[in-house]
Amino acid sequence: MSPFVKWVGGKRQLLPELVKHMPKDGYNKYYEPFIGGGALLLRLAPKNAVINDLNMELVNAWQSIRDNLDELSALLLTHEKQDTKLHYLKLRSADRDGRITKMSYVERGARFIYMNKAGFNGLWRENKDGQNNVPYGSHKTLKLVTESLKSVSEYLNRSNIIISNKDYREAISDAKRGDFVYFDPPYIPVNVTSSFTNYTKDRFGLVQQEQLRDTALNLTKYGVKVMISNADVPLIKDLYADPVFKIHHVKASRSINSDASKRGKIGEVIITTY
Repeated sequence: MSPFVKWVGGKRQLLPELVKHMPKDGYNKYYEPFIGGGALLLRLAPKNAVINDLNMELVNAWQSIRDNLDELSALLLTHEKQDTKLHYLKLRSADRDGRITKMSYVERGARFIYMNKAGFNGLWRENKDGQNNVPYGSHKTLKLVTESLKSVSEYLNRSNIIISNKDYREAISDAKRGDFVYFDPPYIPVNVTSSFTNYTKDRFGLVQQEQLRDTALNLTKYGVKVMISNADVPLIKDLYADPVFKIHHVKASRSINSDASKRGKIGEVIITTY
């Protein structure tokens, strides 16, 4: 199975390395609290899992695929047929004029998938008010209802998958000994600036990276297996200096980025506690 959306920082290219560094003795329940496109989840297809994301529109899409594929598919086909810059911008403005609050979660899920595919470079980006501000992308045709969508729906329905929209720490709060948690947080920037190091509540900056590290340490104390992916930057060595962490340096291809200079092979790390 493959992800149904494009996602900045998506793990399709890193999958071989992630799979290679999975626990060799297996695990019980799977947790992925920054689910994004879910490349690793869909590669492993665990029978019991908790997936989570703070992006409510993304969560709507996951829930719609699981619970209402027929309705979702019909809405996606409508967007596909009506796809123009005007249609895209009109739908984008739904989070500005209040229309989005009157949409069902399936309608919002369809909006999310369409805009992700039709928007510039496969981005989903929001301003400080939570409004999507990605321009219309350059493409000839869209194919929104795919076999992948059906496969993901079938998997979610035959398995015990909890889908939530919470703080990541709340999403993994019931993880127990023998369970596995994969953290794929917003990455530390290659060039660290004051906007990263200064504390802000609504940004995943240095304080949040430290909180994530502490969460991983706490889980490990209780016998939970933890894997974390992040950028290969000098700060990683300091953040994960505790000997419980093993840092593996890898390379991954990145093709989705608004800055062309940041595409191509880049250094990343996979951090494990087992």
